[in-house]
Amino acid sequence: MAKTRIVCVGNGMVGQRFLEKLTGRMSSEEIDLTVFCEEPRAAYDRVQLTSFFAGKSAVDLSVVPERFFEDQAITLRLNDRVMEIDRKRKVVRSSRYREVPYDKLVLATGSYPFVPPIPGRDRRGCYVYRSIEDLEVIRAASKRARVGTVIGGGLLGLEAAKALTDLGLETHVVEFAPRLMAVQLDDTGGRVLRRKIEALGVFVHTGKNTKEIVAGSERSHRMVFADGTALETDIIVYSAGIRPHDELARAAKLAVGERGGIVIDDHCLTSDPDIYAVGECALWTGRIYGLVAPGYQMAEVAARHVAGEVARRHLGHLVAGRH
Repeated sequence: MAKTRIVCVGNGMVGQRFLEKLTGRMSSEEIDLTVFCEEPRAAYDRVQLTSFFAGKSAVDLSVVPERFFEDQAITLRLNDRVMEIDRKRKVVRSSRYREVPYDKLVLATGSYPFVPPIPGRDRRGCYVYRSIEDLEVIRAASKRARVGTVIGGGLLGLEAAKALTDLGLETHVVEFAPRLMAVQLDDTGGRVLRRKIEALGVFVHTGKNTKEIVAGSERSHRMVFADGTALETDIIVYSAGIRPHDELARAAKLAVGERGGIVIDDHCLTSDPDIYAVGECALWTGRIYGLVAPGYQMAEVAARHVAGEVARRHLGHLVAGRH
């Protein structure tokens, strides 16, 4: 009997967890697994990205067990972005013009950094903080800089600020809300956190709405705020939240939420019964969970359901073969 063809789009931490849970339930005799990854390397720990500046290597950050893809007979396509899902023919098309057929498709496309629509936001020396490649570029730029500024005072923004500090830069955090980590903390907690962050040598600017970014007189950039004040800096790092990577799903006419995210049910199934979504691209009960732990739970649920579907398919073929 033909193997069940499973394609996974995305090999971040959640996508990798799905693969491990699925291969723990099914053998390569039953399934044919293909994984697409936009990045040049397999899954690594984004939560620990800051440690990259403290001496950790890409190999140190890897979350893939040694020889995992070889031992599980998984086809891994690095540096290959999936451009289209043809639901009618049940194939995905990648940027390298490959068509790969599927019986079950899993979208683990994750999220992308939100860059506020500020005039001058794309000036040279402005970066996002999301991948190892981003960090390599920031590290190279820091050698020619003295001052670095993070736009965004959430958890990721504070991690980015720590990274800039580790690179030896005078570091500033600019936050639109009246306190740091405004979603998680109340005013009292915000004040305590601010004191701790400032004790690390980081300059905190809350309640600041960046109106535009222009050329500076002493540093590369001048950030002009709506209240008339300004801040000059050499490097700007955006860490103002994330948005779900749901473009593939939208183009394929899968159901998505009003504010983004691929709609899934309790089995992580999308509006197509052969397509699943897990992690930061998925919208469950009207909410996107931008954390690793809920993503891992989704990966386990999806793997369990896919395995059940494959088992039912095999059983159906066996029954049909006896008749």
